[in-house]
Amino acid sequence: MPIPLIKKIGLKFSLNDPRWGRGSQDNGQSQNQDGKRPNDGPPDLDQLWREFNQRLNRLFGNKGGRGDGDGGGFNPDVKGAGIGFGLIAAIVVFLWLVSGFFIVQEGQTGVVLTFGKYSHMTPAGFNWRWPYPIQSHEIVNVSQVRTVEVGYRSNVRNKQAKESLMLTDDENIIDIQFAVQYKLKNAAEWLFNNRDQDELVRQIAETAIREIVGHSKMDFVLYEGREKVAFDVSQLMQQITDRYKAGVHITNVTMQAVQPPEQVQAAFDDAVKAGQDRERQKNEGQAYANDVIPRARGAASRLQQEAEAYRARVIANAQGDASRFKQVLVEYQKAPAVTRDRMYLETMQQIFSNTTKVMIDSKSGSNLLYLPLDKLMAQSAAEAPARPAAQATPPSSTPSAGEPLQSMETQRQRDSRSRDGRESRDRETR
Repeated sequence: MPIPLIKKIGLKFSLNDPRWGRGSQDNGQSQNQDGKRPNDGPPDLDQLWREFNQRLNRLFGNKGGRGDGDGGGFNPDVKGAGIGFGLIAAIVVFLWLVSGFFIVQEGQTGVVLTFGKYSHMTPAGFNWRWPYPIQSHEIVNVSQVRTVEVGYRSNVRNKQAKESLMLTDDENIIDIQFAVQYKLKNAAEWLFNNRDQDELVRQIAETAIREIVGHSKMDFVLYEGREKVAFDVSQLMQQITDRYKAGVHITNVTMQAVQPPEQVQAAFDDAVKAGQDRERQKNEGQAYANDVIPRARGAASRLQQEAEAYRARVIANAQGDASRFKQVLVEYQKAPAVTRDRMYLETMQQIFSNTTKVMIDSKSGSNLLYLPLDKLMAQSAAEAPARPAAQATPPSSTPSAGEPLQSMETQRQRDSRSRDGRESRDRETR
């Protein structure tokens, strides 16, 4: 031990000595010729050295040994000195080893470094490493959801135009602000593979959004494709971070604001309104077309079907008439007179059924000059719907007013036919 240091220690012991400034063991009874005690004033260095040696002897076990009156040297016991130094060294080593214990909270991971180089990671709980300077550790929170803002800071109004303005596929400029949320999946990669981790994630997010927007149309990004753009950005960011081994897991990408630049916002709103008007008018025209075209097609189909039906009816009637004429011809060849009378009567019946005028032969001496067939036909048409109801009631024996006229007309037609038949036979006989 250096002499100046020992003297300083001896001075410290003497300053704490209660006998400081009180003289020697004669309790201040002797005085010199000047009337002062011998030990008044600053202490003697030799005396301090002797007292320090005595204290060391008592500390290291040499309780019996004392220095001589001349301040004989330091003579401690070697065995006691070894025990004392060993105890001190053990305490120091124990404290040094205890300093290697550390606690990792739940949701955190401890990263242990050996001489500044990555060694291993520790889980949550009570852990131990070699104390400094052999090993050191850093605690990283891997359960925390971290957020990086791109295009703005803290508030959407606080825009960062350098980050938010980007070009779309149709050469339009669009302003996008979005936030990226992520967690850490590897604490060692997060600490040692990159220098500025938050700035790395922000640059990756900006690169990914520019890549996706650069391959998309402006209307797609503004309206129907916002969620798809966010999903594609998260996927691309995860691929880039895995390539860089950043130890990051992207959890969510949230679009905060997607709009055209403020300088052209008014013109863009006008263009959007014009586009909406165009779509509205297009929809109205399509609705009108959907209403008119089916009707026109239905009318055309109906006319076509009616024409087909008319053609089929005419053809069928013509074929029927031809077939009937052939049959009549065969019968006419068998009996010409009877066939002519029949054809005459059928023709007259067909003519009289479609007219209201009646011709009466006055030579027969009939008193009935006019028969109102039109009124009779109208009366029969009116009575036709009432016939089903009349069938449910019991028949009445009383004849109606029109029955005598009908019976008379029927009888007259029979007489006329028989008379015409006789006349025709007579003509043939002649």
